[in-house]
Amino acid sequence: MSVPPVVFGEAALALQIGQPRFNANWKSPRHRFRRLLSEFIGTAGLTFVLSAGAAILVLYGGIQVEPIIAAFILSAISALWLVVAIYFLGDISSHFNPAMTFAFTLRGDMGWPMCAAYVVVQLIAAAAGSFLARSFFGIEGNLAATIPQPEQLIQAVFFETILTFGMVLMVISMANGPKLNGQFVPVAVGAYVMSLGTLGGPYEGAAMNPARAFGPDLARGDLSTWWVYVVGPVAGAIIAVLVAKVLRGPAKAQEAQAAMGTPQDES
Repeated sequence: MSVPPVVFGEAALALQIGQPRFNANWKSPRHRFRRLLSEFIGTAGLTFVLSAGAAILVLYGGIQVEPIIAAFILSAISALWLVVAIYFLGDISSHFNPAMTFAFTLRGDMGWPMCAAYVVVQLIAAAAGSFLARSFFGIEGNLAATIPQPEQLIQAVFFETILTFGMVLMVISMANGPKLNGQFVPVAVGAYVMSLGTLGGPYEGAAMNPARAFGPDLARGDLSTWWVYVVGPVAGAIIAVLVAKVLRGPAKAQEAQAAMGTPQDES
């Protein structure tokens, strides 16, 4: 008797729900569009509330806002948005972060072509959100841009690596249900973003997300330090996936579904 091969991640999910339904949903243009639209809404919303929030603090806050207070307020704004967005979009797709998408793909939860599409849409969405805020308020508050301390670019890369490692490890460890909006996942993401954003914000912005850094930088016309928020989060995501594999083993079918979203039932 032949022993069936052991498969993980995306392949395990296809085996679990049946190849015909898998192909009819995750491989279909309609489902791909749903996922990408969900990513656009969530990511654009994130940079809009951050960029608009920073500008409003400067223009209408009524006081001179100290860096730590601004970091706390903006971290709270972004955390609350992420909690809400993951709750209402999580069953479709709620990465909102190229580093998170890269981690899911590296773990085998989704394919590389879809990963590339996700990243492109996330970057476009991030730019759209910050440009929309700029249309209201100009570039006040630097549109919540993440800016490293002078002469500390390498230190900022390592700091971003550490922060992103923690976030990615937390998410891929908790994303073990039929969708990425289990009862506690959105709250955990919000808590992490608020706490680490407040901690790292005054130092180097604490982006933990290449798209979140890209939108404000592009809208204010300065991409000179954006590479910091690509290299650091990507490195953090790679380390997190390796550690998660040691802690929890390869991705299971339900974890791939958490990364890929719940398919629509075909009528």
